[in-house]
Amino acid sequence: MSTHPPFDPELEAILASYPPDMRELGWTAPRALAEYRKMNSSTANPDQLRRSGAVRIEQRTIAGADGGPELPVVIMRPTRGPGPWPCVYHTHGGGMIAGDEWELADTLARWVDELGIVAISVGYRLAPEHPFPVPVEDCYAGLLWVAAQSEELDIDPERLIIFGSSAGGGLAAATALLARDRGGPALAHQILWCPMLDDRGRTPSSQELDREGFWDRTANTEAWAMYLGQAPGGPDVSPYAAPARATELSGLPPTFLDVGQVETFRDEVLDYAARLSQAGVPVELHLWPGAWHGFSIAAPQAALSQLADAARTAYLRRVLS
Repeated sequence: MSTHPPFDPELEAILASYPPDMRELGWTAPRALAEYRKMNSSTANPDQLRRSGAVRIEQRTIAGADGGPELPVVIMRPTRGPGPWPCVYHTHGGGMIAGDEWELADTLARWVDELGIVAISVGYRLAPEHPFPVPVEDCYAGLLWVAAQSEELDIDPERLIIFGSSAGGGLAAATALLARDRGGPALAHQILWCPMLDDRGRTPSSQELDREGFWDRTANTEAWAMYLGQAPGGPDVSPYAAPARATELSGLPPTFLDVGQVETFRDEVLDYAARLSQAGVPVELHLWPGAWHGFSIAAPQAALSQLADAARTAYLRRVLS
């Protein structure tokens, strides 16, 4: 059994305050998928998201991939100042099997207010009902829609950024690969927050956590199996499903990555950052000491969470200036 670094003391105390069944640890047993989805459904309050009138919120539906059903999108725009605005296109997390377009709405609304961007979040179809390639193709369809609607939405098409956390970070990375390889919309940057990149489970960090932290090795294996529609780790998995499998990373947009030191995705994120750098892609990387997966979402009051949030916001402010 491998060992892992110690948890940050403040984050460890917060983690211990969660009931064991609230941690995403092998959630198919004893917790059913429906219960997991309920736990990950959004509780966003549109009135709060409007930030005293600074943010205008609109809900629409757009065409899904390959003639599939319509997809929900949430659009947040500034109510003051001139456009065209930079755009942050968001793909939500939830292991590719849960979550919705309202995830991280508080963060997106704050960026709209403070940084003067348009934020658009897409709700894609979920596995296992809709395994790969449906979720990533839906995310790509949403990106195409954003680019096509840039004039109507007063978006600057040269400042289009893709952003996702956890599974949404993996989908953002995969969507960026699709955009590069298909000659799709040009992305100015990608922000990958603790992204889920590799189905193979072959790194030390992918095996270190067993009923510890959030999203341990069992949860990870189960989610990948649902997304792929087969056992993960096989020889024929597409890099558009698991971006860590991509052998050519040149031509991707400048990238922000961050990850906790004590989480399943640590090593695959560090490797992806290194290989992006070797391919000539500008990279900013943060490894948060003693942090578990999703710490800055589940424990926003922690000192380390506030540092992590400030780093992401600072990166976005700097690249948009």
